[in-house]
Amino acid sequence: MKLEDISKKLKEYVRILKLAKRPKREEFFKISKIAGAAMALIGMIGFSIYILMTVLPKGI
Repeated sequence: MKLEDISKKLKEYVRILKLAKRPKREEFFKISKIAGAAMALIGMIGFSIYILMTVLPKGI
């Protein structure tokens, strides 16, 4: 990579960081709850598939 390319990318990153804002407390907690619920749902789906894959072959 050339020095110009690195400088251009760095300027883009700095521009994005300047546009970003810190979330409010309520917004942060809402996002955290939604992300936690999604992780729990995916975990439950994965665990149920695991249980089905281990129990069903033994029953046949």
